[in-house]
Amino acid sequence: MISTRLVAATEGEELNPLIPHAAEIVLSAAVFLLLLVLIWKLVVPGFEKAYAARTAEIEGGIEEAHAAQKEAQAALEQYNAQLAEARHEAARIREEAKEQGAQILAELRADAQAEAQRITSAAHAQVEAERAQVVAQLKSEVGTLATELAGRIVGEALNDDARSQRTVERFIAELEGESAN
Repeated sequence: MISTRLVAATEGEELNPLIPHAAEIVLSAAVFLLLLVLIWKLVVPGFEKAYAARTAEIEGGIEEAHAAQKEAQAALEQYNAQLAEARHEAARIREEAKEQGAQILAELRADAQAEAQRITSAAHAQVEAERAQVVAQLKSEVGTLATELAGRIVGEALNDDARSQRTVERFIAELEGESAN
C-alpha cells in the first residue's frame, strides 16, 4: 500500500491525506467489528452482572431501610407510649403526695390545736390553783391583821382563836357578798 502511494505520488497525482484508501477502511472496519464483538461477549456480561448485583444490593438496602424505618417508628411509638405512661404515673404520684401533705398538715394542725388546748387548760388550772392559794393566804393574813387591829381598838387581846376566826370569816363573806352584787 505504501508503495502504491509512492508510485502514484511520483507519477504526478496528488495524494489527499484526508481520504483513506479502501483497504484501510475495510481493515479498520474489520478490527472495529472484532473489538465490538469481543467487548460484547467478554466485557458487557461482566458489566451486566455487576449492574444486576448492584441493583439487587440497592433494592435489598432499600427494603432493609424501609424495615429499619418501620422498626424505628414502632420503637418511637412504644417510647412515646411509655413516656406518656411515665408522665401519667408522675402526675398521679404528685397528686398522692399533695394529698398526703395536706393530710399531714391537717393532722399537725389538729395536734397543735390539741396541744395548745392542753397547755391553755393546764395554765388555767395552775392560775386557778394559785389564785385559790393566794385567796386562802390573804384570808389568813387579813384575819390575823383584823384581830390584831380589833384588839388594839378595843384595848384588849382577843386570844380566842376559834371565835376570832369565825368573826373574820363572817366579815370576809359579807365583803364577798357585797362585791358580788
